[in-house]
Amino acid sequence: MDDSPTSPKRFALIGAAGFVAPRHMKAMKAVGGRLACALDPNDSVGVIDSYFPEARFFVEFERFDRHVDKLRHQHEPIDYISICSPNYLHDAHSRFALRSNCDAICEKPLVLNPWNIDGLADIERQTGRTINTILQLRLHPSIIELKRQIEANPDRRHHVELTYITSRGAWYHVSWKGEEKKSGGVATNIGVHFFDMLGFVFGKCSKHVVHLRSPERTAGYMELENADVRWFLSVDSSDLPPHVRGKQPTFRSISVDGEELEFSGGFNDLHTESYKRVLAKEGFGLDDVRPSIELVSAVRTLPIRTNVGEPHDFTKRHLSAA
Repeated sequence: MDDSPTSPKRFALIGAAGFVAPRHMKAMKAVGGRLACALDPNDSVGVIDSYFPEARFFVEFERFDRHVDKLRHQHEPIDYISICSPNYLHDAHSRFALRSNCDAICEKPLVLNPWNIDGLADIERQTGRTINTILQLRLHPSIIELKRQIEANPDRRHHVELTYITSRGAWYHVSWKGEEKKSGGVATNIGVHFFDMLGFVFGKCSKHVVHLRSPERTAGYMELENADVRWFLSVDSSDLPPHVRGKQPTFRSISVDGEELEFSGGFNDLHTESYKRVLAKEGFGLDDVRPSIELVSAVRTLPIRTNVGEPHDFTKRHLSAA
């Protein structure tokens, strides 16, 4: 076995049938890695053939666990376990990775609650292994440039408006994504990476208010170190603006001081860039992910307060119709 720094890294994948799993397989291949084995209770995983047709595949966790252990005893250990399972399982699967003497690469959200991060930190210390999380917007060229501009003028306070509407069909509310205890709700499912990006660019949150919360949409206002932010998130196609409705299923807008931030492209290779950073020991860890987990957790628990902070225009429509 070749364990030199330049030898191909061996990966295992949990959640091979999910939406985001192909991005991880593509990244593994791009960094010269090898997918040794994969797990998913759903066996509709033909996409593996496009990347690693030789990978062993399991539908039962117990058999997958045994195979990972067997590889270690055969002196062919897994280096990284990539986690693309449902949100509520990320915590347990990250623990499994570390206890299997592997580093973890976990999709967002890493966990649903901030206190779960403390438990993972304990296991990192016990095992000497690390958990890396995917925060790909931090690697987007437009976001990096925006952060540079904000840092160049630290005394200026900015006004930011985030709108993200991504249509989901009837299946969404039947699946685990529609169960708040499993997904964390709309803010966690579709918004956690935006909250991370806002904190990354504009600093820590000092005030957070929720104006609207339902299974389909949520909205609020927050004050960061260098910005006041109005935000609106929805999975309901009826919220799409008229000029978009019927033409595309998603509307994404971030404006800073009235100017639209252009970042519609540049997403294709961000997972690959994330993997490159992880292999270079420059991945995003527990301390990086904590602020965004605290924010989305607060969205689920804060009382609705429509009289604090300026509601988003999309929010006003729902409040006036109530």
